[in-house]
Amino acid sequence: MRRAGGLQLLLLRAGGLQLLLLLACTSWATSLQIPPEGKTNILEQLPTIITQTSSPIIALPYDGNVTIKCEATGNPQPQFRWTKDGVDFVPPQLVDRTKGSFVVHNKQLAQYQGKYKCYASNRLGTAMTDEIQLIALSAPKFPKENLDPISVNEGDPLVLRCNPPASVVPSQIHWMSINLQHILQDERVSMGMDGNLYFSHTLQNDSRTDYTCVAAFNKIRTIVQKSPMTLVVKSGTLITVCSHVTTVSRAGAAPALSKPRILLPSGVQSEVVLLKGKELKLECLPGGFPTPTVEWIKLGDNLPERTKYENFGRMLTVASVDESVEGKYMCKAQNLEGEEVHYFDVIVEEPPQWQSEPPQSQLSVIGSDVQIRCAVRGKPVPDITWRKNGEIFREQKKRVIEDTVVLHNASPEDTAVYQCEASNTHGTLLANVNILVMNMSPLILTADLQEYAVVQGGNVVLNCNVFGSPPPSISWAVNETSANIEGERFSVLTNKSLRLISAEKNDSGGYVCAASNSEGKASITALLDVKDPTKIVTPPQDTQVVSGTAARLKCGAEFDESLESSFEVTWMKDDERIPLNFEEKYSMTKGTLQIMNVNLSDQGVYTCIAKTSLDMDNASSLITVLDVPDAPVNLSISELQDLRNISLSWTPGAENNSPVTEFVVEYEESQWEPGRWKELKKVPGNLATANLILHGHLNYQFRVYAANMVGPGPPSEPTLRHKTPPAAPDQNPENIKIQGYLPHQMEISWDPLLPIEHNGPGLEYRVSYRRLGVDDQWKESLVKRHSFVVRNTSTFVPYEIKIQSRNSHGWGPEPKTITGYSGEDVPTAAPRDVAVEVINTTVLRVSWTPVPPATVRGHLGGYNIHWLRKRSLLYPSKLLDERQSLSFPGKRNHAIVPSLEPFSEYSLTVNVFNKKGNGPKSDPVIFSTPEGVPDQVPILTTSNAQKDSILLVWSPPSETKGVLTGYVLQYHLINESSLEVLESREKNITAPDTTQWRLQDLQEGSLYRFQIRACTRAGCGPPRTEESHTFTPKALFNISSYVSDTYAKISWTATHQQHDLELYVAYMNNRDGLWQISEAVNSSLSFHLLDGLEPATVYTVRLMSKRLFDNASIYEDVFQTQVTGVVSSQRDTTTQGWLIGTMCAVALLTLVALIACFVRRNKGGKYSVKEKEDLHPDAESQGMNDDTYCEYSDSEEKPLKGSLCSLTANDEMGDSLSRDSLVDYADGGGEFDEDGSFIGEYSGPKHRGSVSEPNGHSVLAQV
Repeated sequence: MRRAGGLQLLLLRAGGLQLLLLLACTSWATSLQIPPEGKTNILEQLPTIITQTSSPIIALPYDGNVTIKCEATGNPQPQFRWTKDGVDFVPPQLVDRTKGSFVVHNKQLAQYQGKYKCYASNRLGTAMTDEIQLIALSAPKFPKENLDPISVNEGDPLVLRCNPPASVVPSQIHWMSINLQHILQDERVSMGMDGNLYFSHTLQNDSRTDYTCVAAFNKIRTIVQKSPMTLVVKSGTLITVCSHVTTVSRAGAAPALSKPRILLPSGVQSEVVLLKGKELKLECLPGGFPTPTVEWIKLGDNLPERTKYENFGRMLTVASVDESVEGKYMCKAQNLEGEEVHYFDVIVEEPPQWQSEPPQSQLSVIGSDVQIRCAVRGKPVPDITWRKNGEIFREQKKRVIEDTVVLHNASPEDTAVYQCEASNTHGTLLANVNILVMNMSPLILTADLQEYAVVQGGNVVLNCNVFGSPPPSISWAVNETSANIEGERFSVLTNKSLRLISAEKNDSGGYVCAASNSEGKASITALLDVKDPTKIVTPPQDTQVVSGTAARLKCGAEFDESLESSFEVTWMKDDERIPLNFEEKYSMTKGTLQIMNVNLSDQGVYTCIAKTSLDMDNASSLITVLDVPDAPVNLSISELQDLRNISLSWTPGAENNSPVTEFVVEYEESQWEPGRWKELKKVPGNLATANLILHGHLNYQFRVYAANMVGPGPPSEPTLRHKTPPAAPDQNPENIKIQGYLPHQMEISWDPLLPIEHNGPGLEYRVSYRRLGVDDQWKESLVKRHSFVVRNTSTFVPYEIKIQSRNSHGWGPEPKTITGYSGEDVPTAAPRDVAVEVINTTVLRVSWTPVPPATVRGHLGGYNIHWLRKRSLLYPSKLLDERQSLSFPGKRNHAIVPSLEPFSEYSLTVNVFNKKGNGPKSDPVIFSTPEGVPDQVPILTTSNAQKDSILLVWSPPSETKGVLTGYVLQYHLINESSLEVLESREKNITAPDTTQWRLQDLQEGSLYRFQIRACTRAGCGPPRTEESHTFTPKALFNISSYVSDTYAKISWTATHQQHDLELYVAYMNNRDGLWQISEAVNSSLSFHLLDGLEPATVYTVRLMSKRLFDNASIYEDVFQTQVTGVVSSQRDTTTQGWLIGTMCAVALLTLVALIACFVRRNKGGKYSVKEKEDLHPDAESQGMNDDTYCEYSDSEEKPLKGSLCSLTANDEMGDSLSRDSLVDYADGGGEFDEDGSFIGEYSGPKHRGSVSEPNGHSVLAQV
């Protein structure tokens, strides 16, 4: 059955006047549609079937409940009724009261078999469904029967009948044995479409007792089988007639030739009727001996082009038949005895079909004639039945003319649902047709002021869905001008909507749709917004990616800002969407696609799609995955000359998008290192063969792998074993070494042949040697080890040596002769004429006369220079023992010695050395180094700033490198905004013991930069710099301190402008000289408490402000904590009398400390500096420059440079020495820095002092 759509009838109630509106709502209905947001809330709707169950319904025994569906729309809600087999029927159980569907329980299926129709009605009309047939199947079964054996004579034709159980479910028939083995079929034995098994003639081997017919009903998952049949084929006469078998028997003892006879179909002629589009199957199964052949002919015409043959040519098939297949066909069976034919009349018919389309719903004016045509075709010609609201009508004003119903002078009462039902023997076609007869002014169903959006360059349709009778005329105009729209880009469609192509920005605005007929007018306005198109501006680029890495494809797009909420970027690979975050392989960030762990399956075309709700753009790129090559295959070995000279060939595997650069041949042998693969040879990537020279007496197998720019690929499968015969060695030992560890012997060693290089058993070596330069005979020894010792030789005498390998199959090639020396001894002579030239304070040039070669008694290693620092000329009475040395390899007569200490006395010696050891030292040379410039002053601080003066305090340099003559003090007035120097002054301080100085006549509240240098007679050292401000009236005032036994309170008064300043309190225990500094203290707090002090101890305290006075002290005081239990009173620093006594005591202690420092310094005593090194670690010494060809050693403990009074040390090198002048001395053998030392070889300790961590210099403590 087929179903056509119908139109709904909608009733509009307005002012008591009933108006019917024509509307379609089903997917198969042709109609005028009203959108959901339209004016349907005031319309009444005719019933329309929207869902029905397809026919037939085949209910299987094991199925559950069956639901027969019938659903319809309408307003008012339709009421449903059913008929079964043409009689009214009340469903047993409705699914929903608002729907007509009902449920038949599994146990009631047989009771409710039949043909059903559903009717959906309201007061406007009735719609009906196609006929729905319910069929309840029972399990098919073969009848139980006892089958007699079948006996036939050999050569007779035979038909074994199956007679499968009837069922609406298609079945598949199989002939099988009792153990489910298929009966073999061929041209002689085959099964027909009726399921019977046909024998064109029988043979004795056809006899068996288990011919079984099996019927499989796949749709209902059921298989049944008939009782087995017994067939006996014999020679003789047998006539048998049974209900289940037909035999044609022949009398005679032996098979005889027989004329063909068609067993199926019977008779001379058959008629075959089939539907258009189905498959034609004609079957012709002949009997006879020998087996007849079958020929197919179409009388008067050629066989169809789609003709095929099945079942060994006994069946002709034509797929999807049409009228051209009709005609008379002939089947001809023939053998040597004759022929027989059968004729088939093939007739192609078809069920009812619409000639073009189902009848359309109509809207007509009152008083007009309405024609409803039901144009169908079919074979046989269909019969047409007309109904109105489901009932056959016989009204006088309705005339039926062939396939057309005519409603003459139609009135509103003719509004209804009309059914056209066309039927023939092959089916029924039903159409529900909605007819509306009315007059009505235009009703525009499209919403007014509806907004439309389109991108620039796109197409858009502005809807104007109008209902009215007579049909209204439609016009479109621009809202602002009311002028009709003209232009090639605008067109009005058949449904009266306005179409705009290639939209432009200036097309945005309002468009008016006006509808009018004889009953009235109506209009709406459509609002159009033309937006910027979506465009990919950064398309992804083709890229190559190495397998296992990540690939990134960028995609940047532009779009209209108003469409941002709907904008999205998606990616596709080879036209399939990529699931983002799929197993963490794909991810996308801001349009960029990232593919993790790329492999060959990721290669392909990737498309970026940028889309909004209005448009989209796309761009594609190709990812090429580069991977290692596949393994070579088809390895083959062929001999070139013998078993040890072969050619290996292979077939390269896939390159995986990266050309092969080389093939590597590997081998494995089973005798020495079984299972271990080693590289044998590499060949270029454009070759697929390798000539291999093999060792003897080995059992090889080979494999090959390819490599490209990505890396090496997997190896091939190994070849079969290839065994080589034994042979004499192909080579002699290499890397022969001749060494003399003892003066009177010579040890010869070499690298032994590898086991695979033996080429056979019994490997040994012949060692031959003789004195070089004298008439001496070769001496030989055979050894199996890889070393040999020649004893009782002269010291360091040249020999000729050669080593030859041999095995049980012969000697190796002639060996090469090499030269070596016997054992060395230590040198016997010392260098002479040692001279020293002092270049500057730290560098000198040493020269000497080389020792005679004969005294070296070995290979010359070079010369060692040793120097001893005996004393500092600053403290001549203090003896030192600082030893250092440098080695200078090779033959030479001079060297540059760096890193000496200025103003010191040295002793220097030179000796030669070889591998055996050092020769005797030369006579010592005594020399002195000149004075140098001092090191940088380690600490410089400012304190007690006044309006026009500042106190500077410093400590002497840790290394004066000469006699200290005084200091040069420079101070500069600085512009605080530009940091430019406005004024500079200099002060020479000639007293070397001075460690503080107050500068007078400074500008009030100004920033100064101070620089101080220490000087000797050789010059002044590098400056130490500090900056500070002079006092301003804005400073804090009323600064005082209160001291107890374990704490002290520092108080001050700050003005309103000085609130929120950061102050720092530093204090020092004068006994240990260690400063401690507090965290930042807010000035608004007005005090700071120092806790955890020791009773009866002198402390120095400072108050500083980094923001106001940089590192300068705002306040400084010296106080002594009370003895436990004694209470001190608060006192002002300017009025307390005990302060004066304390300062005098401190001054006396300072004087004693200075005297002790001076005495200790003159004595030059040693003491540990580990604690100071921990607090101020020295810079690490760097390695010797490679160009110096020397080694540095320092085995002596260095005394501390400077006195106890120094705060920190900064060892800077002294006099400068140009590179050009040193080239003359060193002959290019070394490179020096400005002070003459080797660049990067030595670096002195560097320290930087600060006001927060001074080390307690005694003079500083008395300020």
